[in-house]
Amino acid sequence: MIPDRFAPVLAELAPLAERFAAAGHRLYVVGGSVRDLLVGAAVDDVDIDLTTDARPPEILRCIDGWADSVWRQGEKFGTIGAIRGDGERSRTYEITTFRSEAYTDDSRKPHVVFADDVEVDLSRRDFTVNAMALELTGDGGAPVLVDPFGGAADLATRTLRTPVGADVSFSDDPLRMLRAARFIAKYALQPVEGLEAAVREMASRLEIVSAERIRDELDALITVDHPTAGLWFLVDTGLADHFLPELPAMRLEHDPIHRHKDVLTHTFAVIENVRPPHEQPDRPPFDFRITRLAALFHDVGKPRTRGFQQGKGTTFHHHDAVGARMTRQRMSALRYSTADIEAVTELVALHLRFHTYRLGWTDSAVRRYVRDAGDLLHELNVLTRCDCTTRNERKARTLSRRMDELEVRIAALAEAEELASIRPELDGSQVMEQLGIRPGPMVGRALAHLLEIRLDEGLVGEDEIRRRLDEWFHAQRTADH
Repeated sequence: MIPDRFAPVLAELAPLAERFAAAGHRLYVVGGSVRDLLVGAAVDDVDIDLTTDARPPEILRCIDGWADSVWRQGEKFGTIGAIRGDGERSRTYEITTFRSEAYTDDSRKPHVVFADDVEVDLSRRDFTVNAMALELTGDGGAPVLVDPFGGAADLATRTLRTPVGADVSFSDDPLRMLRAARFIAKYALQPVEGLEAAVREMASRLEIVSAERIRDELDALITVDHPTAGLWFLVDTGLADHFLPELPAMRLEHDPIHRHKDVLTHTFAVIENVRPPHEQPDRPPFDFRITRLAALFHDVGKPRTRGFQQGKGTTFHHHDAVGARMTRQRMSALRYSTADIEAVTELVALHLRFHTYRLGWTDSAVRRYVRDAGDLLHELNVLTRCDCTTRNERKARTLSRRMDELEVRIAALAEAEELASIRPELDGSQVMEQLGIRPGPMVGRALAHLLEIRLDEGLVGEDEIRRRLDEWFHAQRTADH
């Protein structure tokens, strides 16, 4: 029995199914599309993936006149993309020929072979919950659920299994071991014992997978609603050792005597604290993925900076700076974009900045905080709030109140001084004109001096800033002679 919630998708795809049936081909909704519809996802939120016995040239003939546009970048892998509609009302469909694919022992790219049977195609998929298909071209036109590996039952019982032996599946595509972490986290699935054992045994095989694919899977995991269970899976099975060794390295205790929570447990709590913007409509929007990544990396420098100071216990001096360097190295190895690397690295470097102003926030301190954060101000504020994982309610309330106060100060100064674009009151041309000098290092030094005045005192007015510039320049010339 097909659930009623499938009806909108079936109606949407009926004309396409008729085209394939008329051409003598079979067409199925497949994989994650079926899984997400079964768990009750909204139709508009489901990516529609289709599979068929038709080869790519035949797929193109079937969708000619139905699709508003077509893309063929994946044609050699058997995938044709089709778009219906335009703008916000458009929908993209991927239609892929039945296939069987596997990695060779040392290949970073799968070898694709087309198949003629849907069950062969389903058997090569990662997990049983993704190895279901809904046939749209069955006898009489009635949709039929094809579920040879019990995916629907596994979804209902929250079980994570592979359609074939886990060792075979993970050997075919080692990225599936990393993908398991995402499904554990996103759907609260429990891996069967043999699956977890296979991951531990085969974790090193992840090294043949490209950094780009691993990066994309890490992004997918870090942005699920509650990623902690999946992150623990990466650590406990040894997978993280092969692409993110900084993660298991954080599994250390703050204090070996009092056994305070370890850095890794704290890190996962911070990640969980970073909630999507739509859950915080009263706060400024921020980049959820970037902030979650910053939470993942914010304390990676602690193992390397761990020390002990009499009277203070365990210390992690300069772990922000050390962590920023480590973050840059790891994200570069994972082939993140330059923009992503710069943003996350900067957030790691700045994540303690709020705590340096324990004696109160002067206007100068607020200006410097805003200037240093730049375009990442809202992400930094979110990360700072989320970095508080203490069970001491009084301490947590105090930090939250101080953060509220800072944001009020930022808003007030921003209204008065345009904090988002803090710069010296005079530009380079005006400096050269005022001092009668040509372009050179002295201009840069003068601008730096004027910026310090702006940060410390705000706007002082054109006459006053010119007077101070002259005074500074005279002192510089005197010192040089």
